[in-house]
Amino acid sequence: MLPHARLLLLLAATLSLVQADLSSERAALLALRSSVGGRTLFWNATNQSPCHWAGVQCEHDHVVELHLPGVALSGQIPTGIFRNLTQLRTLSLRFNALTGSLPPDLASCVNLRNLYLQRNLLTGEIPTFLFHLPDLVRLNLGFNNFSGPFPSSFNNLTRLKTLFIESNHLSGPIPDLDPLILDQFNVSDNFLNGSIPQKLRTFSKDSFLGNSLCGRPLSPCPGETDAPLSVDNNGNGNHNRKKLSGGAIAGIVIGSVVCLLLLAFVLILLCRNKSGKKASAVDVAAVKHSEPEVPPEKSVSDLENGGHANGHAVAVPAVAAAIAGSKAEANGGAKKLVFFGNAARGFDLEDLLRASAEVLGKGTFGTAYKAVLESGPVVAVKRLKDVTITEKEFREKIEAVGRMDHESLVPLRAYYFSRDEKLLVYDYMSMGSLSALLHGNKGAGRTPLNWEIRSSIALGAARGIEYLHSQGPNVSHGNIKSSNILLTKSYDARVSDFGLAHLVGPSSTPNRVAGYRAPEVTDPRKVSQKADVYSFGVLLLELLTGKAPTHALLNEEGVDLPRWVQSVVREEWTSEVFDLELLRYHNVEEEMVQLLQLAVDCAAQYPDKRPSMSEVARSIEELRRSSLKEDQDQIQHDPSNDIEL
Repeated sequence: MLPHARLLLLLAATLSLVQADLSSERAALLALRSSVGGRTLFWNATNQSPCHWAGVQCEHDHVVELHLPGVALSGQIPTGIFRNLTQLRTLSLRFNALTGSLPPDLASCVNLRNLYLQRNLLTGEIPTFLFHLPDLVRLNLGFNNFSGPFPSSFNNLTRLKTLFIESNHLSGPIPDLDPLILDQFNVSDNFLNGSIPQKLRTFSKDSFLGNSLCGRPLSPCPGETDAPLSVDNNGNGNHNRKKLSGGAIAGIVIGSVVCLLLLAFVLILLCRNKSGKKASAVDVAAVKHSEPEVPPEKSVSDLENGGHANGHAVAVPAVAAAIAGSKAEANGGAKKLVFFGNAARGFDLEDLLRASAEVLGKGTFGTAYKAVLESGPVVAVKRLKDVTITEKEFREKIEAVGRMDHESLVPLRAYYFSRDEKLLVYDYMSMGSLSALLHGNKGAGRTPLNWEIRSSIALGAARGIEYLHSQGPNVSHGNIKSSNILLTKSYDARVSDFGLAHLVGPSSTPNRVAGYRAPEVTDPRKVSQKADVYSFGVLLLELLTGKAPTHALLNEEGVDLPRWVQSVVREEWTSEVFDLELLRYHNVEEEMVQLLQLAVDCAAQYPDKRPSMSEVARSIEELRRSSLKEDQDQIQHDPSNDIEL
């Protein structure tokens, strides 16, 4: 009996210790609330467990996460609170009005991985105890009043991936951070000077603007050439200053002369051939199966994400060289462009053959081109690949697509079918795709996408998909993603590529669309309306977070976007997930959270838990109407608008 009694005593002591620990953590949180206030810290003090309080996340009866962003905390954080919260892994106090320096007992939180303190009024030098938190992965101290030198002790944080210290008062040079492998870095708008360390020169100039720094990606430092960097075996960038030998120079000269002679010879042959042919007799038989070559520095995914919007377009001599049918069919008149409805018939197949063109991108169903016709119109031409159905089936299905008529759809104007070529002709959207707008230009000159534009795009895309679903219970889009949401000059959304999933074989649906694909989809040619809703939910998350669906990171492990958002949000709807470009719009936080909730509902694991597209479109319309009404109310009640008599 004695061993059993000892075991019971041990269990009782352990339980008492756990309760005591949770009780001390509860007391620490209540002390924090009484010290710094907060408009939403309505924690129920009668509840013995803090694990049910808003913003508090527990594991194994310990507080491991504390999310209190934008809750009007003010004043200085008192010393002594964090020594009772030693199990914290995430601490978010951003978008408040906290002042003074950080309490030194924060060093007790040795398990801390994520520390978000941006947009407060914190002062003093960056505290040295932060450099003794070995598990720190993400550190954001931006938009505070930290001063002093840039500490070289950041090198102690060997797991650090994100370091944001922009808009503070740091001075002096940036130290070498060679031991660190950073994914995100920003020190803009400080008082830093000197040369940017070689290892940090891979970041964009936006990471360094507003300082007195030099070196790539900014202007070269005095005495430094702007030569391209070479990378040694240790991954360090070095300017290649090695001089060329005399033999190498001679080889270059000889090679250049030979190339000029060959070029002249080719030009002579081309001129002779051109003079013996009529403009309309374009021989495309030899190239009808060819694809324009993508530059080696641009991947297929780069082009799919809307290369034309980022200056990555690939020029080709003519559409005929890449997308035409056989010469016999074109000249014999056996095949022709088939137009839909009242679409303007200002051109024919011959005009298309003579059009100058450039590659817009390679997508799931084929390659898209921008074709500039001699008569003036500009159209987009999609050259389908892997079409596996008969001509009769193709005509039936594509004519159903051509009948689709809605202001939020990219209209299909015409098609061409032959044994070897299947072409679709659409209106050309000069602003490119949503994907290019979100993930393309990240450097200087980028126009941030504000809440009004993003919510408008979400509503336009929802209405387009809602219209498709209204055409019948078996009608779906089948390939919803940001590169298939095209934009007009006024940023109105137009849904493209609808109805094409039924035309091609399964080989045309590569893994790169898996980030949008609902978990129940096994055959990409058979996508239900509920699966469309899931894909649209991922699209909404992409709009809100600014992250590509397959590249979201959580704890250094790749996961899909819905799981990443859910892991960050947990039980409390926090703004940690939102794109930094959206965080400047404080008056629409509630609408942003509502749209986030809608996106998560759309991306539910089980189809019957997802709303219909009609419900989705109606919800987005209501939250946009609410946002506009609040803006109007603020303008009407703004004291600056009152006239003093």
